[in-house]
Amino acid sequence: MKYPESVFIIIEDHQCPLYKLGDEFRLSGKALVIEHEDEKKFITTVIVKTPLKKQECRVLAGDIADILIKYSSIDKIPAMQLKCGGCTGSVRLEHQHKKTSSASQSAQPDENDSDKMARLLRNFSIFQTLEEEQIKHLLPFFKLRRLAKGAVIMKKGDPAKDLYIILSGRVEILEDDGMLIASLGKGEVFGEMSLLSGDPVGATVKVSETLMVLSVNGKKFRNTFNTIPSLQMYFARLLTRRLARSNVARTEELSSGMVGKLTDLPPSEVYQTLKTNQKTGVLILTLSKGPAKLSFKDGDLVHAVYGKMKGREAFFETLKERDGRFRFTPGLPPEEAKLPEMGNFMWLLMEGLRRIDEGPETSDTP
Repeated sequence: MKYPESVFIIIEDHQCPLYKLGDEFRLSGKALVIEHEDEKKFITTVIVKTPLKKQECRVLAGDIADILIKYSSIDKIPAMQLKCGGCTGSVRLEHQHKKTSSASQSAQPDENDSDKMARLLRNFSIFQTLEEEQIKHLLPFFKLRRLAKGAVIMKKGDPAKDLYIILSGRVEILEDDGMLIASLGKGEVFGEMSLLSGDPVGATVKVSETLMVLSVNGKKFRNTFNTIPSLQMYFARLLTRRLARSNVARTEELSSGMVGKLTDLPPSEVYQTLKTNQKTGVLILTLSKGPAKLSFKDGDLVHAVYGKMKGREAFFETLKERDGRFRFTPGLPPEEAKLPEMGNFMWLLMEGLRRIDEGPETSDTP
C-alpha cells in the first residue's frame, strides 16, 4: 500500500551545495494529538524522501517535516512555497499534492522530467502565457547551465548565438570600459537584442552572483518563434522596455529627423527603435542596390520599396544590409497615412532574420 505523499520541488537555487533546480522531495506521515487518561499526547510520524543518490540535508528535511506538523496531515497542506533555513546556500521549494493511491487502484506513473521542468518554467514570465504542451515542445532546445561568479558569458562584438533565461543568480551588463549598464536577475532574459536583430552582441555580460540559466541556440529559437504568437508579444514588450531604458538619447535624435550610418546602427535596430516609440514618418536608406524607402505609422510598417521590390520582400531585403546611411523624417504623405500595417512587426523582423539564416522560403502569414 502507498501512503499519501506531498511533493516539494526546488524552483530556486541560491548556491545550494547539495541540490539543484528540479530536485524533488516527498513528504508523508501524520501528526496527531491523542487524548488518553486525561492526557493529550502529540504523536508524529514523518518521512522525508530526498533525491536519489544525493546526500541528506538535515536543515531542509527539518523544514519540510515542520510543514506536516503544522497542518497535521498531507491532504491539508495547501499550495505553497517554502524557503529552507539555509547554510552556505539556500533553496526555495514549491509544494504539489500527490494523490493517494493503493494496491487496489491502478498505479499512476510518476511525472517525467519534462512534466516537472514545464511546471517549473511556468513560474517565469516568458512562459506564463504558454500552454504546458508548448513549453514541453520548447524544452529539447534548452540547455541548463550553471556559471560561477566572474564568468563572462558574452563579450561586446561577439557573434549573436544564444538566448538566456535566468533561473537564479544575477548578471551585469557592461560597457567597453566596464561601466555598469544594467543588472539582471531571476526570470529576466538577455541576448535577445542581438538574436532578434542578427547583429553582434552590443554589450559584455558578466556573472555577478552564481548563475543558473537556460540557454537556447538563436537559430533554433527563431524557427520556433513564428509558431507561438504569445512569444512574439512577450519579446515585443521586452524590446520596448529595453530600448526605452538604454537607448533614450539615440531614440530622441532619430525621432527628431537625424541621419546616421548603418555601420553604427543596423537596419534592424533602426526599425525596432521606430516601433518602440510608435513613430510616424518616412525612413530613407541609401544602400548598395540603391535607395530604399520605408514608411511607418505609429511604429508599424505600412509601406516598403527597395529597388524593384515592394512590400515585405523589400523589407526583408533591407535587413541584410550593413553599409549605407539612413535618414528619418517625421510625418507621412496623406495616401500612405491611410495604408494598413503590413503585418505584425515582430513576426516581420523574425521572418526576415530566418530568411537570412536559411535562405528564401515561403512562409505563412501569422
